[in-house]
Amino acid sequence: MADRPDKKRGLGRGLSALMADVAETEAVSAQGPVSAEHLIPIEQISPNPDQPRKRFEDSDLSDLASSIKEKGVIQPLIVRKSGDQRYEIVAGERRWRAAQIAQLHVLPVIVREFTDVEVLEVAIIENIQRADLNAIEEAAGYRQLMDKFGRTQEKLAEALGKSRSHIANLMRLLNLPDSVVEMVRTGDLSAGHARALIPAQDPVGLAKQIVKGGLSVRATEALVKREAQGGETTPKPKSTAGEEKDADTVALEGDLSATLGMKVLLDHKPGQESGRLSVQYKSLDELDALCRMLSGS
Repeated sequence: MADRPDKKRGLGRGLSALMADVAETEAVSAQGPVSAEHLIPIEQISPNPDQPRKRFEDSDLSDLASSIKEKGVIQPLIVRKSGDQRYEIVAGERRWRAAQIAQLHVLPVIVREFTDVEVLEVAIIENIQRADLNAIEEAAGYRQLMDKFGRTQEKLAEALGKSRSHIANLMRLLNLPDSVVEMVRTGDLSAGHARALIPAQDPVGLAKQIVKGGLSVRATEALVKREAQGGETTPKPKSTAGEEKDADTVALEGDLSATLGMKVLLDHKPGQESGRLSVQYKSLDELDALCRMLSGS
């Protein structure tokens, strides 16, 4: 569906205005679920072809389908008209997929008028807020907004509440070979690993070594540096002697992990005073929370 010339809202409206129509369906009030405007046959509803989220875990859909069978669809889908008795999903594709598994015939929806660019913006914002997008999906969504709708990195950063460097670094991942991009998409490689591989001469070969050896991001950076200097890039096998942690160290790791809500690793050799503590975070939000805890704010 082409953009409507009289509805040029998009990023210019600001993040809060753009999400206003969607946000009202994302919370269930004390009086019960948000009321839907329509009940639409499920076969008349289609997913957004530009949806940035490409992977839907079968186990998650199965759990949601079980909940829908028991309680129904509590939160209506947001849709827009795409033709005669046809509707395109703006927000809620996961519910739509689970409803099919649950064999529902109609779905509660709220119909809104959105342009193509607004649909993509809402999809990206919605998924980022829920941490549903992997780094490649997020980067691909940004590229769509820039290539199809002429958005700049500065405008994206302003509207999505991200730094320009965050958007630029993510989009650089799309320049990696397809096989490496797929490793990030499936979770075999983290975005940090992939960023370290960007300047590599043989990112595919190094990526395979990283996955096989379970290398850290720092070790990956060192591997890429050795490659650039013409050195040996085949990782040496790790020694297993003395690597088993004592019970006290394991218990302390567990206590710290539970306190912080993040995985904590301790590298402390028996008989030594010094060691190393590392905290693993899964998102920038977790990093922000950790920084707040460390600063006491």
